[in-house]
Amino acid sequence: MNNFIEELRWRGMLQDMSPDIEEHLNKGMSSAYLGFDPTADSLHIGHLVGVMTLLHFQRAGHKPFALVGGATGMIGDPSFKSDERNLLDKATLDHNVACIKGQLGKFLDFETESKNKAALVNNYDWMSQFSFLEFIRDVGKHITVNYMMAKDSVKRRLEDGNGLSFTEFSYQLIQGYDFFHLWKNMNVSIQLGGSDQWGNILTGTELIRKMGRGNAYALTVPLITKADGTKFGKTESGSVWLDSEKTSPYAFYQFWLNVSDEDASKYIRIFTTLDQETVEKLEKEHLQAPHLRILQKEIAKAVTTMVHSEKEYLMAIKASEILFGKSSTEDLAELDERTFLQVFEGVPLVEIDMEEFESIENVLDLLSEKSKGLIFPSKGEGRKMILGGGVSINKQKITDPNAPLTFELLQHQYLLVQKGKKHYFIIQIKK
Repeated sequence: MNNFIEELRWRGMLQDMSPDIEEHLNKGMSSAYLGFDPTADSLHIGHLVGVMTLLHFQRAGHKPFALVGGATGMIGDPSFKSDERNLLDKATLDHNVACIKGQLGKFLDFETESKNKAALVNNYDWMSQFSFLEFIRDVGKHITVNYMMAKDSVKRRLEDGNGLSFTEFSYQLIQGYDFFHLWKNMNVSIQLGGSDQWGNILTGTELIRKMGRGNAYALTVPLITKADGTKFGKTESGSVWLDSEKTSPYAFYQFWLNVSDEDASKYIRIFTTLDQETVEKLEKEHLQAPHLRILQKEIAKAVTTMVHSEKEYLMAIKASEILFGKSSTEDLAELDERTFLQVFEGVPLVEIDMEEFESIENVLDLLSEKSKGLIFPSKGEGRKMILGGGVSINKQKITDPNAPLTFELLQHQYLLVQKGKKHYFIIQIKK
């Protein structure tokens, strides 16, 4: 068994922990849980810190529980949020839970028969059995309002003047009961979470102490920030999701490839399973040649492969190289349509009907008149650049303005035109 605490410590993934937790972990296999909020049918990269914490816990020989909040997802955690969020119905939550389990299965071992195989639990299974009166009688009486009001997450909402509904106020009590239920029925003695969950976790340890006269432990990891102060996991187009339909593997790979050097040194520890010696060696290599982006490439490779697959990672590399002129016509043809359009997002596009396209006699006509002057405003300019070797179609250099249109359409409908080194255009042939 590896030392779980030491593993988190050198990776910069340790924020707060109960005083006796290391001694507890050293006694043998322990069980810990971490909660996931099923408000969407995919996790995003902000969840990855928690996922990696569970992964390291399992690799250290302990048993991880992933709890999806089918019940608490109907309420909404108020922790450090300014407004109450929309509540979801059970059918939507059930769908989201199923999708999240599939994603967690790429990181955690749910399948083998080992003693520490991961388990997925849904707090709706036990919370739905409670009546309101039973809950406030059997659980609510153990936690005072003063105790709940003292939590930073509650105080901040009240100080902001936005108020707090009773529904949200009760969240920490329900989360606390989750911990008690898992402690009592599944021998779970540790709750893991982000640093913003410290107060909610302690409510659980307090319930275990009062209702079960037992001991339980808390451990939190830091909330990830970017060096420039902006929010981690957000781009101009929104969140970076683990679902390939929401964020393509190419865009996912590009996110990691483009992190800053300062962030890369932090992220390679948090988001990969590379050991300390390997990480420190890579950092030294990176310092000697920062322009090669060694750290960023290692992170992008590791995370894209874990979340998607090696095949999708290689596709992302191929797509990236297309923009830098290192690819062939065959590489271009292998891209799927979604990746192709993402690589060339924002590139000027002109549409031509298939019937009209089939009537075009040569390349020069296509790139001037038939493309509505978008690529070349005149035949003279087009002829000069083609003869000078400055034009390619589908990465194939064009040297004859009168060449016939014998190109294979990409994804059966596109031609990629490159003018000079940096200017791209897409011609879409509409059927």
